[in-house]
Amino acid sequence: MRVGLACPYTWDVPGGVQVHVRDLAETLIAAGHEVSVITPVDDADALPPYAVDAGRALPVPYNGSVSRVLMGPVSATRVRRWLREYDFDVLHVHEPTAPSVGLLACMLADGPIVGTFHTANPRSKILTAAQGALQPSLEKLRARIAVSEAARRTIVEHLGTSAVLIPNGVRVAAFAGARPLPGYEPPRHTVCFLGRIDEPRKGLDVLLAALPELARRVPGVRLLVAGPGDVAAVRSRLDPPLRDRVDLVGLVSGEDKARVFASADVYCAPNTGQESFGIVLLEAMAAGTPVMASNLDAFRRVLDDGHAGRLFDVGEPAQLAAGLADLLGDDGARAALARRGRDLVAGYDWPVIVESIVDIYRMVTAGADPVSLASAVDA
Repeated sequence: MRVGLACPYTWDVPGGVQVHVRDLAETLIAAGHEVSVITPVDDADALPPYAVDAGRALPVPYNGSVSRVLMGPVSATRVRRWLREYDFDVLHVHEPTAPSVGLLACMLADGPIVGTFHTANPRSKILTAAQGALQPSLEKLRARIAVSEAARRTIVEHLGTSAVLIPNGVRVAAFAGARPLPGYEPPRHTVCFLGRIDEPRKGLDVLLAALPELARRVPGVRLLVAGPGDVAAVRSRLDPPLRDRVDLVGLVSGEDKARVFASADVYCAPNTGQESFGIVLLEAMAAGTPVMASNLDAFRRVLDDGHAGRLFDVGEPAQLAAGLADLLGDDGARAALARRGRDLVAGYDWPVIVESIVDIYRMVTAGADPVSLASAVDA
């Protein structure tokens, strides 16, 4: 099957949607499908052989973060040429409501189109205002996929339609068996954080606020903090007596991401909101690292209501400190969580997820309408 994937966000800037599209493309290729991705990119040399440059995107505020998206005649010409050259059996656009490549592809393409919605934003004024303008393009979608229940609710509330729920995948083999970073072998009383360090909703400030009490309870505790952002600014906010306990390593490669998880006794996700899924929780579980996360709806669903990871109330550093201290002091509890995490994440392995997505492709290319398609898959 010839599959076209439209990625809305800049390929060489870290982000969950980009990783999703990359892993989907490579898993489809490994399964024997012909795949091409069109995407914004800053450095065209960073693109893999299966990807096409749609142009350079601009940063815009979106969903509590900053996304890099693009529209305009140059990118439209590139998308039109891409569609004509590859003559796809099915076009799969990601975030078709974002002002970027996915929306352009919807506007310009005919034939079987599938849309995947990643964002959860129950109070989006932008989506509400743009519904009328987006409707002609969205009506071209023969199937809609939501990566989480939160993302599906966003679609229902703002666009008046539903979607098939197919979660994000994780490349389990890429995380299993990773070795710790130098100086962390074996992990001992180490908590890791991985995310944008200067984006408030990722919650690093909550974890840092928990550190004084955590250090009192666990005298040898260390924090390993990885992710893009201003490392110097974060370091300057730390109390001097605690600075030696916090290792800020900045942006890490995909390979070192797995090693960050393997370097910790516990992975902490202290996010404060606007998370539609929680792929980083699955990555930690795939690496065999127990998880402690804020009690967001998306995280609670991924962690099976707390059976596969510990939960704490959102934005409560005292509760987080107590929970982390309990886990760090209980080898048996961490081992049990690691086992449950490995069992759970097997169902999210990309080859498993791709089977469900290819089923959608086959149904839309066979002419199934969106209503009967959603009913058939949800059943």
